[in-house]
Amino acid sequence: MRFTQGLYGYAVALFVCLAGAGLFLLVAPQGREEHIPRRDYSITVANFGHSVPYGVWAPRRDPAGWVPNSNRIAKGENGAQVLYLGYATAKRQHAMFAQSDERPAAGFANRLANSDKVVGTQQIGGVAWEQRFREDKNQRTLVRMLPDVTLVITGTADWTELGELAALLHQRPKG
Repeated sequence: MRFTQGLYGYAVALFVCLAGAGLFLLVAPQGREEHIPRRDYSITVANFGHSVPYGVWAPRRDPAGWVPNSNRIAKGENGAQVLYLGYATAKRQHAMFAQSDERPAAGFANRLANSDKVVGTQQIGGVAWEQRFREDKNQRTLVRMLPDVTLVITGTADWTELGELAALLHQRPKG
């Protein structure tokens, strides 16, 4: 009875609890490596290509060190289809590529960029992309409006990383 009473009992109980916690931490698996789930987007891009009346844009390959971690097709404004491909960049920032034939094109770009203010242009592969920046969200966006589709690359990645993705985009034939 004396064992569980007083300061001595408290100290023994505390020691037993700490020893149990230490033992648990010693034997429990501890992943020290970063784990970002990789999501293959090839089927999503193919399905999107069958549902839209234009040639779909997609990366030729993923930029070095980037992990594609999300993809989906969603409904935009006025029933337009929107393709989203999300990435963790080599610097472990977020980047997303989206495309749609939603009209008006500026409305689609403004919504994804969270801004309608063009802050400059960036030349990528001989093509000018609009730059937009939303400081309070640390969000940078590249926009390219084509006659049949609007391309948007946005996220917390820096301009160089966003440009890497833009440089790898190519239009696949319709069908």
